[in-house]
Amino acid sequence: MNNGKPNWWSRPSSAPEAARIPAPPPSGDGDGDFPLPAPHPPTTPPAQAPEPAGTDLRAAGPAGADARAAEAEAETTGTGPQAPEPVAAGSPDPAPSVVLTKGEPRDPAPEEVPHVQDPAPVPAPQAQPLHAPDEYRTPPYGEPGPWAPAPPVQRPPAPVPPHQQGPVPPHPQGPAPWTQYDPWGVGGPALPPPPAKRSRKGLAVAGALVFALITGVIGGGIGAYVERNGGLTTVELPQSDAKDTGRAPESVAGIAASALPGVVTLHVRGGGSSGTGTGFVLDTKGHILTNNHVVDGARSSADISVTFSSGETARAKLVGKDTGYDLAVVQVTGVSGLKPLPLGNSDGVRVGDPVVAIGAPFDLSNTVTSGIISAKERPITAGGEKGDGSDVSYVDALQTDAPINPGNSGGPLLDSKARVIGINSAIRAAGGSGGDGEGGGASQPGSIGLGFAIPINQGKRVAEELINTGKATHPVIGVSLDMQYNGDGARVGQKGKDGTASVTPGGPAAKAGLRPGDVITKVDGQRVHNGEELIVKIRAHRPGDRLELTLERDGKELTKTLTLGSSQGT
Repeated sequence: MNNGKPNWWSRPSSAPEAARIPAPPPSGDGDGDFPLPAPHPPTTPPAQAPEPAGTDLRAAGPAGADARAAEAEAETTGTGPQAPEPVAAGSPDPAPSVVLTKGEPRDPAPEEVPHVQDPAPVPAPQAQPLHAPDEYRTPPYGEPGPWAPAPPVQRPPAPVPPHQQGPVPPHPQGPAPWTQYDPWGVGGPALPPPPAKRSRKGLAVAGALVFALITGVIGGGIGAYVERNGGLTTVELPQSDAKDTGRAPESVAGIAASALPGVVTLHVRGGGSSGTGTGFVLDTKGHILTNNHVVDGARSSADISVTFSSGETARAKLVGKDTGYDLAVVQVTGVSGLKPLPLGNSDGVRVGDPVVAIGAPFDLSNTVTSGIISAKERPITAGGEKGDGSDVSYVDALQTDAPINPGNSGGPLLDSKARVIGINSAIRAAGGSGGDGEGGGASQPGSIGLGFAIPINQGKRVAEELINTGKATHPVIGVSLDMQYNGDGARVGQKGKDGTASVTPGGPAAKAGLRPGDVITKVDGQRVHNGEELIVKIRAHRPGDRLELTLERDGKELTKTLTLGSSQGT
């Protein structure tokens, strides 16, 4: 039921039925429209089944005919929902009409069409004629003619057989809706819907994501570069003025700048070997002071080469050398602009004073190291490679922790005013047996912070004697010492060398009253523990100096005063 009106079902009209429909007369207004007359109910109503208990859903009598005529007229004029073509009056009905009643179930006929609920009527705009009236009474374009067959029965799509390949289309839920009837179309399955247009929204979103990714990568790279380099421009770091070269004269840099022009590097060949050492200029005449073990292998002037800090090189001749003091003097000629180093006073040095050492360790010329004075009057012996003791040197040395290595020998040890206070001569190497010269008896040469320098006061006296006479004198007391004595002190031997007397007759010791077997324990109040230390203390003085000796004799302590004699050095 829809608004109190019954719903109708119809079957397609056959060809004889369509022929019996009378042609409508032409409209008087000449608009070309051919309205169809409303169908009338048959003269003799079909046999009605006995109505069971319930309510009839279809109107009967003239009221029902009027309702059917109104629905047909609305369908023809386009003012109501389209309905199938009713069967003309007086035509035999191939199948009886179906009457639905409440409360009584029934089995539909095999040919019966399932009920479809008509949608609510939607008003349609008034159709306009598409062309002028046709004198041959051709129905207007788009309108169904009297011969148009009824629309086919709308049935749900048949299920796909099991053997058929391909996806199974979904089964519609409920009865299939009515479709727009096209009288000029060909019956059959409906055309597939046009393909849906691809939406551009997804492409836009994907493009935006790609663009964001690319810009993020580029921005990150630029940010990292800016953070690492501080900007997109070239980095220029601040720097002080290169002309700012001022240094305090007492600083290491000031001392080195003042002393380097007076320091030289010596290369010596001879005796099938070669070596490197250091020296420094004593005067403008070209005299250079160095160690004896540096130039000991040279046989002539052609074997000694001197290189200045400026890079200038000259040949040097040997002026004099002394093994006992381990000092030597060479001289260069034809060299101008020499800068002698000023000499200090080693007696005024105190432990802890800052010092600077300059030399050519391992042939690295113009090397500057610094340290302090670690100790004074440190008795050491160096040399002794010959085995007869003729090459042993005795030094009452200045000890320093300024790094000294092989090649530093003969170089200056400077105080804070760039004055020479010592001549670097020996080092204590790790594993060495004593205060050896560079490489002399040392099992592992190299600085361990124990360097030794000849005091400049002793070096000055020896250098003057070597320049003036070519020989150096040694102070002596005129005794032969027992070097095998293991007690504390230096004992005078019972016999001298080659069986001679141990106390030289008429010598300084004989004049002071020393006897064989006396044990000397002090020199000018300083303790001595063996014969080497006594020699070092004696050679630290000049010939003619007065000394006070403390000795032990028969368990008694005695004090003797003597004047040092002189002997020719070698």
